[in-house]
Amino acid sequence: MKSLIQTRDTRSVRVFLVGVELKTRTAADVRESLDELEELAETAGTQIAGEGVQKMAAPVAATYIGPGKAEEFAGFCKANDVDTIIFDDELSPAQTRNLEKIFGCKIMDRTALILEIFGQRARTREGKLQIEHAQLKYLLPRLTRFWSHLSRQRGSTGSIGGEGESQLEADRRKISERIEKISSELDKVRSQRETQRAGRQRSNWPLASIVGYTNAGKSTLLNKLTGSAVLVEDKLFATLDPTTRRLKLPTNQNVLLTDTVGFIKKLPHGLVEAFKATLEEVVQADLLLHVVDISHPQAEEQIAAVDAVLKEIGAEGKPVLMVFNKMDKLNGSGALNRFQEKFPHSVGISAMSGEGVSYLLAEMGTQLRPTREFLDLRIPHEQSAVIARLHKVGQVVERRYNSRTARFKVRIPPQHHGEFAPYILNKQQLA
Repeated sequence: MKSLIQTRDTRSVRVFLVGVELKTRTAADVRESLDELEELAETAGTQIAGEGVQKMAAPVAATYIGPGKAEEFAGFCKANDVDTIIFDDELSPAQTRNLEKIFGCKIMDRTALILEIFGQRARTREGKLQIEHAQLKYLLPRLTRFWSHLSRQRGSTGSIGGEGESQLEADRRKISERIEKISSELDKVRSQRETQRAGRQRSNWPLASIVGYTNAGKSTLLNKLTGSAVLVEDKLFATLDPTTRRLKLPTNQNVLLTDTVGFIKKLPHGLVEAFKATLEEVVQADLLLHVVDISHPQAEEQIAAVDAVLKEIGAEGKPVLMVFNKMDKLNGSGALNRFQEKFPHSVGISAMSGEGVSYLLAEMGTQLRPTREFLDLRIPHEQSAVIARLHKVGQVVERRYNSRTARFKVRIPPQHHGEFAPYILNKQQLA
């Protein structure tokens, strides 16, 4: 009998996607954006029931799309048991209310969908706080539609006191208080990160941050370079919480490598604001590894979208190493050559197979090299511990041995200068 009893509805939420082709957008732009919206919807665990596009000069103030087109789409949705309508652009609270009356079901926009995905995927306390902060800021101006059916509560003194606080006002107050509390907690997170950053600066290890469009292969690259086990999925926003690992370059230099949340076109401004504590790792980085899915047909547009977010968070002008990933999927096209001509010193790799990773590490060593100084040392053979230490912290460029001493030309971090000062050759000794 148990197998015949359905305790809950396990059917996937069926959604209908809506896009608008304006004068400022080409049909190809709308198609690309809708394809990405479909990926986002599938990442959220929904089932796509259909989609519709309206070509118009400008959005309609009341319903975004025209009322006639809205009625047409609503008929399809009712006939096909659609639960939720997802618009590819951000809707105003009034537009959402009006559309819900026409469609008779839940209305979401791209911003709400992205917030939903982030809410599902945040794992750490910090990540959950950031998502809740963004969700509440998004919800606050949209509360009216939830309580429009309720009348105002009476004051505690009855008719003498007049009308009391409405349910809407009470909820607004509670949400505002919660936003204020989360903001305070996120300020503490920023303070903790500054303390951690100060500790790193004392070790003088440079920081490299991996940035890029979502699903470009950032976490796969971090795993390949550092031997980590960060979650990797072929989905948008597979990982949200930043991960930092130590990486030793072929130049024998230690680098802290951080994987950050993926970017996307039309990334909600509120979400960028909420994630500023996390994205400060990008702002403070000595080098940005901009990972690009070179096999994606809209790779150039994705590069532009990432650059726009970097500008918004104040990371514009940072040293950037372009990393063109997934070159194993190119099937002999000339895309890599075209991009490398446009971006000098860029590197083509396959983070999955490891192809090109050695060139990436070499280029990282070259771009981070200015933080090291060049020394000429002579160390007696009996000082084996000093020689071992030199090989551990420095990059040995040249070595020569004679009967009593070893001669080294090395690059070492400035903080280790004092350890080897007694062995530095002066001009007379070099002559």
